[in-house]
Amino acid sequence: MNLDTLYYYSELCKDMHITKTAGRLFISQQTLSNHLARLEEACGTPLLLRKPKLSLTDAGEEVLRFARLVCHEQANLTDILAEIEKQERGVLRFGASPLRMNACLPQILPSFTARYPRVELRLTDDLSASLEPMVLSGELDFAAVLSSTPDPNLISEKLMTDPVYFCVSDELLKDYYGEEAETLKEQAVAGADMRHFSRLPFCFNDTRLGKQIRESMTLAGIKPHIYAVNSDTLLSLTLCRQNLAACFATHMRLASELNNLTDQINIFPLRIEGRSMTQTLSLIRRKDRFLTHFSKFFLDLLFRYFSEIQQIQLERKV
Repeated sequence: MNLDTLYYYSELCKDMHITKTAGRLFISQQTLSNHLARLEEACGTPLLLRKPKLSLTDAGEEVLRFARLVCHEQANLTDILAEIEKQERGVLRFGASPLRMNACLPQILPSFTARYPRVELRLTDDLSASLEPMVLSGELDFAAVLSSTPDPNLISEKLMTDPVYFCVSDELLKDYYGEEAETLKEQAVAGADMRHFSRLPFCFNDTRLGKQIRESMTLAGIKPHIYAVNSDTLLSLTLCRQNLAACFATHMRLASELNNLTDQINIFPLRIEGRSMTQTLSLIRRKDRFLTHFSKFFLDLLFRYFSEIQQIQLERKV
């Protein structure tokens, strides 16, 4: 039983498919199968059931926990030794949603790479629900996620409060409300109540936030006129600019698209049941993960970026 074998085994357990894992690791299927056979021989028991498809035995589950622990401690040791030798090289594994990844990395990576040009970045863009298990397993060093109840093995630090906004073009508002539009805008400056805008066509995102907004509207007795449902807020904002539908967007999304928003788009804080709707974005990492100098510098840049984003004023009435 050696470190390579345990690493290959933990990677195979992610895919449960020898061909896929071998291709991803750039090794032959036979090499991967040989490592698995040697590990099962060393353990004295089958670790995987082969039929009807690959699955872990009870022993396999225990060995997987051990393999992940060993791989995690090996990564820690590698970083500690590099710090001792002042090599300023290593691997940094970071995860975030595609939106957050595309927004923050172009702003922080130039400074990071200028100081640590020999650090390899391994980036994973995925949803929060997928990223947290990856941090726990050691696949990621840290991730930016929407806050949930954190695992006791994780440290969770707030990156920013991300308010949700109601966006509607002035032309669309006047088309549906005529002379009432100005009064509605004045009322919405402190927070837009969707009961006052129920005539409008809406573009919703097929995300957790989008579903939450739709459910809240239903509970308030609003049957929204749905113009479109899609998975990309950027498309929703495009439809809004074209006076086709009103939409919803987070502070972070709007801040990243500020230069593309026309001056005819009203942006109001969204209020649901009398409260402003917000999301909390957090940085999670394992408690036992050693932080190198380059990891600390990356986190410092990340927190600074989100602090600056938070301070951008977005609310406006046309």
